[in-house]
Amino acid sequence: MDIRSQIKPYKKGFTLIELVLVTLIIGILSAIAYPSYKGYVLETEIAIATLDIREIEGLIDRYFVESGSLPDDITGLGPTADPWGNPYQFLNFSSVNGNGQKRKDHNLVPLNTDYDLYSSGPDGQSVSPLTSAKSRDDIIRANNGEFVGTAEDY
Repeated sequence: MDIRSQIKPYKKGFTLIELVLVTLIIGILSAIAYPSYKGYVLETEIAIATLDIREIEGLIDRYFVESGSLPDDITGLGPTADPWGNPYQFLNFSSVNGNGQKRKDHNLVPLNTDYDLYSSGPDGQSVSPLTSAKSRDDIIRANNGEFVGTAEDY
């Protein structure tokens, strides 16, 4: 009697343990990759908003050169909505009395002397002082255009 005839033939396929291990490995890799992906997407959206604000700023400057005054709103001047679907905010200081509506830094000093232009960021919420938690993710224009970026970096 041959010993080979007594051994059962090997069945092809995966065991339950192998399938669980593969699923576990895929889950771990996904848990590591997803936050990195979301961070990359956020950085890209911030860069797009920064470029949009620079573009609108250039169009406002062109409008000022052609008309001698700043526009009352930015309708028709470049992109109207940020990457998160919120409208870009514009405030012409010549139409405002006092500093009440102007965006302010941590010392409560207005960010600009000509106009405010900003995105309310991913959360879509914003308040005047940048020290507020709602304003830290805003994409702002400050120092009359010398700085454009997140309020947190300003």
